[in-house]
Amino acid sequence: MKIRYSLIAIACAALVGCMDKDWNDPNSSEAYGNPSIKETNVITISELKNNYANAIGAQTDPYKQVENDVQIKGRITGNDIQGNIYNSICLEDATGGILINIAQGGLFGYLPVGQEIIVNLKDLYVGGYGQQASIGTPFTNSKGQTSVSRMNRYLWNEHFNYMGAVDVSKVQPEVFDVSKISDTEYLRTHSGRLMTIKGVKFKDADGKKVFASAAEKDAANSVNRELEGFTSKQIVVRTSTYADFAAQPLPQGTVDITGIFTRFRNTWQILIRTESDVKK
Repeated sequence: MKIRYSLIAIACAALVGCMDKDWNDPNSSEAYGNPSIKETNVITISELKNNYANAIGAQTDPYKQVENDVQIKGRITGNDIQGNIYNSICLEDATGGILINIAQGGLFGYLPVGQEIIVNLKDLYVGGYGQQASIGTPFTNSKGQTSVSRMNRYLWNEHFNYMGAVDVSKVQPEVFDVSKISDTEYLRTHSGRLMTIKGVKFKDADGKKVFASAAEKDAANSVNRELEGFTSKQIVVRTSTYADFAAQPLPQGTVDITGIFTRFRNTWQILIRTESDVKK
């Protein structure tokens, strides 16, 4: 009888050991990514944005399906780790940045900042919401307006693969050129990038005003905060009421703000990734 129990115990331990291996290794090819994707026909993010400029900037039907077998490769510069970037990751190479919309939470768990990936674009859609370049699938809202929105996670899993190990040191923000804040070409080429605006102040920082209160939220559950010396049509810091730091008071005094610099039409919108992106 003791021998039988010993054999059962050994079998259970082996089973648990196998299960733990899968659970503790989320970046394995069996869990995430498509290992069949190889680097064969890579174009830069800048080339992609140029090729689909008409769709990204269109007022109606701002999207187009990718018919060619092309890829982009870059490092993740932003994700949903503190809830301010929702259902999206930000991908950047040496030439530019772009958002990839994915209908899945906890993206930071397997797509951390610094991870290099390759994305097979064939059959996905490139377009824009407010002229911000993004990748995903079409979605039509209640007003009958269609734009590029979140693809389901199964589709996404078939379209990307990992390229090496995570290297956060290779993700460095560019300094935002304030002199080009109204430059349309700078807006087009740099929206979607990780950047830092230096030496600015929050206009409403009084020790009590927070990043994003529910009482001030817009239809997208977000709040825009202005910076001193700029209008709300030039640049804002945009924060979701669901962000972990939404209830934190706006920092007072001069700060440097890092984030994903997106656009809504001709307005820069800074998406802070974590509260540590604001430094005095």
